[in-house]
Amino acid sequence: MAFDSLSSRLQMGLRRLTGKGKLDEKDIDDMLREVRLSLLEADVNYKVVKKFLADIKEKALGEEILKGLNPGQQVVKVVREELKKTLGDEAVDLNIKEHGTTIVMAVGLQGAGKTTAVGKMALFYRKKLKKKPMLIAADIYRPAAVDQLVTLGKSINVPVFEMGTKVSAEKIVTEGLKKAREEGCDLVFIDTAGRLQINEELMQELKNVKEIANPDEILLTVDAMAGQDAVNVALSFHKDLDITGIILTKLDGDTRGGAALSIKEMTGIPIKIMSTGEKLDAMEIFYPDRLADRILGMGDVLTLIDTVQENINEEEMKQMAEEMMKNNFNYNDLLKQFKMIKRMGSISKLLGFLPGMGQMKQAMSQVDDKAFDKIEAIIYSMTEKERCHPELIDKDFKRRDRIAKGSGRSIQEVNRLRTMLEQMKKTMKQMKNMDEDDAKRMSQQMKNGNYSGFAQPKMKKGKGKGKGGFHY
Repeated sequence: MAFDSLSSRLQMGLRRLTGKGKLDEKDIDDMLREVRLSLLEADVNYKVVKKFLADIKEKALGEEILKGLNPGQQVVKVVREELKKTLGDEAVDLNIKEHGTTIVMAVGLQGAGKTTAVGKMALFYRKKLKKKPMLIAADIYRPAAVDQLVTLGKSINVPVFEMGTKVSAEKIVTEGLKKAREEGCDLVFIDTAGRLQINEELMQELKNVKEIANPDEILLTVDAMAGQDAVNVALSFHKDLDITGIILTKLDGDTRGGAALSIKEMTGIPIKIMSTGEKLDAMEIFYPDRLADRILGMGDVLTLIDTVQENINEEEMKQMAEEMMKNNFNYNDLLKQFKMIKRMGSISKLLGFLPGMGQMKQAMSQVDDKAFDKIEAIIYSMTEKERCHPELIDKDFKRRDRIAKGSGRSIQEVNRLRTMLEQMKKTMKQMKNMDEDDAKRMSQQMKNGNYSGFAQPKMKKGKGKGKGGFHY
């Protein structure tokens, strides 16, 4: 999980303050020492670390905080604000025209994930803005680079313009842009050649491509695991090309976080896009405040809501809620619900958006992302009548035994599924009977979770690895 080590160390330092009713300068210095160590371990540029700590100390030692109520939580808020500012303060989306063709040029070192990032952006903005994208394969040096982009284009149903590797990149871009305009493509992504190091000859090629394409965006792809080396790479490219934004890739790895926390502060170039997984839909607009919340264990409910809205049809959701409220919820509805959740990504990824869940690393690592497949197998082993009328299974052990054998699962797992269905019905019944005061109370509890997520949740120990059925 991204920023695991940094997140743990930062939260540890802050947790020491949140339980105290009164703070002094020594408490603040102890916390800052822990924060400094966590940032340096994450390979954050030392100048960034120095400024970050100085700004926190100045604000944290203010009379209003030290003498106020809950000073520990006030300091946490200060750290969050400074973290957000270091990451870029505000989200900056791509400069995409409402009319005409938007041209985006992707550059970067080899191995940073540029070609995949180009495909992800094409898919993302087609869904988000209903654009008609085209990819141009202008990497004529890396073996199979053109084939990779063509395969990628086919998998997301986006046209790819290519002329092989025997023609110059300048010629490919010229003809590609001409073709895009003829085909009515209003969003073009140019995949340029990656390089192992800053090379004058290849940099000149990029300058030539820039002059031909006159791009609206020049995005530098940066590997999140590069640490503060990413700063030097960004400055080199920026000097020659005037980079307009950064794509931060490989944030799903065990990332130290140095690149994300150093690059905007040291170069002034905003991080615009971040890649959060291997799947082609694992890409998000970079929100500094949301990432700051994730690092501090406060969750990211807004991104969770965005993920839900992007993947779940509102009408579909409304219809399901009505069925649940009528108490008609059955196994067919449960199957539909699981399919909707699967569209949003892995269970562990979704849990990571919730406040406090980021600290439950051990539990998160044991989340069984194939649990839905096991549940689907059980439901598909039922007859249509049994799916529509769950009480038939509840009353008859022979039916349960047949379903278990047909799905290759155990009787216990079939029973757990029955319990899950009943619990969901009960929950919806309770929500139906909630009044306005209850809703406000629930909302307030969620808000409080934002700044009280530092207490380590107590977890019951399991009775052995691999025991039981669906591991959530």
